[in-house]
Amino acid sequence: MNKKEVTEIKKQFTPENCSITRICGCYVDAEKEKKLTLKEAFLSLPEEEAFKYFEIFKKTLSGTLGKNLLNLEFPLESEFNGKSQEFLLSLRDSRLQDDALLEEFYDKIIESYYYGENYFIILIHAAYDVPGKAKDGQEMFDASDEVYEYLLCSICPVKLSKAGLCYNAERNSIEDRARDWLVELPAKGFLFPAFNDRSSDIHHVLYYSKNAEELQTEFVEDFLGCSVSMTAKEQKETFNSIIEETLQEDCDYEVVKTIHEKLNEYAETQKDSPEPPALEKEEVKRLLQSSGVQQEKLETFDSCFESSADHKAAFLASNIVSARKFEIKTPDVTIQVHPDRTDLVETRIIDGRQCLVITVNDHIEVNGIQVRTISRDTFSEGNDE
Repeated sequence: MNKKEVTEIKKQFTPENCSITRICGCYVDAEKEKKLTLKEAFLSLPEEEAFKYFEIFKKTLSGTLGKNLLNLEFPLESEFNGKSQEFLLSLRDSRLQDDALLEEFYDKIIESYYYGENYFIILIHAAYDVPGKAKDGQEMFDASDEVYEYLLCSICPVKLSKAGLCYNAERNSIEDRARDWLVELPAKGFLFPAFNDRSSDIHHVLYYSKNAEELQTEFVEDFLGCSVSMTAKEQKETFNSIIEETLQEDCDYEVVKTIHEKLNEYAETQKDSPEPPALEKEEVKRLLQSSGVQQEKLETFDSCFESSADHKAAFLASNIVSARKFEIKTPDVTIQVHPDRTDLVETRIIDGRQCLVITVNDHIEVNGIQVRTISRDTFSEGNDE
């Protein structure tokens, strides 16, 4: 799914557009015991309660594609003999009316999801009447292409509110506040089937993780039956390893700076694309070529790539380069520069030592204090002496 498709589904979580038919839930304690289950028609909920659920559902489809939101493909074996994809299809087609399937669903999550505290599993079924689109991109609400039936699951931590004092308006007094168990915004979740090309895609699922570095790969593999690609951090580390191993002694400041600049240029040219820009093996190789890496170094690129990553690996540009900062680190000093001004930093040999030289203007602050800069005339006078 791309950003536009995710946004289209999120827009359904309002009173005006709501297409949710049923909501079910299971409250699980820290001992993995079911404490409560619920199932009811969503439209029968009180308005204030429904709004709070809408917030949870929208959050389950939030974050950055490729980081918090992952498009996962079901392997072929999961589509047969009651495996994960076939099970989810049966659950969707039941419209959450089959109690035995619901109990099995909760049991599968409880068995494979690791969380040491209380949590609330929320599952909804919805039927979205997908409007057709004219050639100019305008939606035609009277010309539906299909009904997209889907499940959205949100797994929310449940935590005890903090102790404190509160104002009691009835008694006009300050008193101890009652502590409640609060359902927080989701930590994990998924949308099935995926909404690809504005249509139901039963071969894919959209997985959500609030923490992009804690995907819970065991849960994804055991419950969904899908394999997880590298996290954003792992992509960056793997990409950096490929660059270092390929360039070796030629991995100097100027080359790395050029690679960074080329990556940002690539991301900028792709910013209007609905899909997040990604670089596969050949794109990474072309990136190195355009950055001035010598051909003799590129001859080792294939082996370096395959020793660090799967040959089908793809690196999202947003995961391997920052559009907001260019960072230089030494053991004792960290320098951050805006990516558009990397020209302000250069390397020089001064008195036989390699140094980073930063060009400054007439404005310098030290711990928030504006300090005087050395004028060119002063510098010249000092050299004359």
